[in-house]
Amino acid sequence: MVFSSTPFLFYFLPLFLICYYLTPSKFRNYTLLLGSIAFYSWGGPVFIFVILLTTALDFILVKQIEKSDSAKRKKLFLCISLFVNLGLLFTFKYLFFFITNLNHLLGWTNADPIRISPIALPIGISFFTFESLTYVIDVYRGDYKSLSSFKNYLTYILMFPKLIAGPIIPYNKMGWQIEGERIITPEMRLAGFMRFIFGLAKKILIANLLGETVTNLYKLAPADIDTLTAWVMAVGYTMQLYFDFSGYSDMAIGLGEMMGFKIPENFNFPYISKSITEFWRRWHISLGNWMRNYLYIPLGGNKGSIFRTYFNLWIVFLISGFWHGAGWNFIFWGAYHGFFLVCERLFLKNFLQKNSAVMYTFIVTTVGWVLFRNTSLHVSAMMYKKMFSFQFSQQHAFDHRFIAVLCIALFFAFSGLIKPFYNATQNDEQLFIQNKIRLYSLYAASLILFIVSASYLSGQNFNPFIYFRF
Repeated sequence: MVFSSTPFLFYFLPLFLICYYLTPSKFRNYTLLLGSIAFYSWGGPVFIFVILLTTALDFILVKQIEKSDSAKRKKLFLCISLFVNLGLLFTFKYLFFFITNLNHLLGWTNADPIRISPIALPIGISFFTFESLTYVIDVYRGDYKSLSSFKNYLTYILMFPKLIAGPIIPYNKMGWQIEGERIITPEMRLAGFMRFIFGLAKKILIANLLGETVTNLYKLAPADIDTLTAWVMAVGYTMQLYFDFSGYSDMAIGLGEMMGFKIPENFNFPYISKSITEFWRRWHISLGNWMRNYLYIPLGGNKGSIFRTYFNLWIVFLISGFWHGAGWNFIFWGAYHGFFLVCERLFLKNFLQKNSAVMYTFIVTTVGWVLFRNTSLHVSAMMYKKMFSFQFSQQHAFDHRFIAVLCIALFFAFSGLIKPFYNATQNDEQLFIQNKIRLYSLYAASLILFIVSASYLSGQNFNPFIYFRF
């Protein structure tokens, strides 16, 4: 079940919210937990048992970590948890990739290949695995106490707004909200509803419309793709990916707010960044924070030599790329961004500070997204050849509607450069109290967007969420 679907919008969500609001506040976690189990079971009824079992094991191991006085025993329980969580992630997501590549190597020696079939991937496994690790590591470090009950921990992991595509919320930012009494004000419900609708519109009215055309363009024969078409495809996917994932994050944040939760922001106008370094502070913020706090800093961060700092950056972005998918294209994509981060630290930093570098960042990220989209390196190589061959034709396979939607997407993606517009997008509940004109305007706009989005949804066959496969 996806947020931008008829079953979710018109059946699951209304029924869940009615039950949630009617439930006394001290029992709402039960309603949220049952609703989350039902939500996940809709698309993966078998895999819900995988989550339940690993979550139960983690809860027991963390309790043992907290009770143990021996540093060795604490480390042992930590290692068991890491082995189980990362082992399951490896088995479901990466085992087939490694065996396939091993078989290529065995083919050079004429050895018999290892037979293995593709393994079905539990939806959102990368996201809930990373959240499980934050819980275990935070308690192991002594930064926070463990949750008081298994029910509360299970609610933290399974909370459906962020379960299958993030944001990745550290235990230390969510645990106290789950265990404490949440006060849901009318302003929070209204702000959350509007945020959800704006995210829904980003997904249906921009990402889907762009994605359908981009998908069709990729079906063209290479001979029918000239330089303009190749760049339109690349920029179109750049916008599709942003509005798809940021739209989902907006919906998750809105749903959380309607339920009394404060879910951290996951995007902050990434395409107005003036460097790749800044881009990664604005894009998929929750993943960037996770990589910094649980990987980059433990590796030594920038505390060691310059060589060690650059090595740590490369390792982090290689892993970040591989986290997104079991494919060489993701590894090369991570290395690509790691290369530019190192270059910016070495010699590009001063140049970028003295010049308007927004276009530099946008071009670098757009070129990188070509690798991200195509699991076939051959297709990516073809695209790069077309993008930089500077050969133009008179015929193009995209229409005026696609170009209009693309222009709208570009405007909103770069609207953070306009200060009044940027300020107007900031989520501040007090504005819903202090500024009635803005309140009624946003409320009317959200209702119109919902009606238009629902209308488009009923006639669309193209409705994927890109990050579901991660």
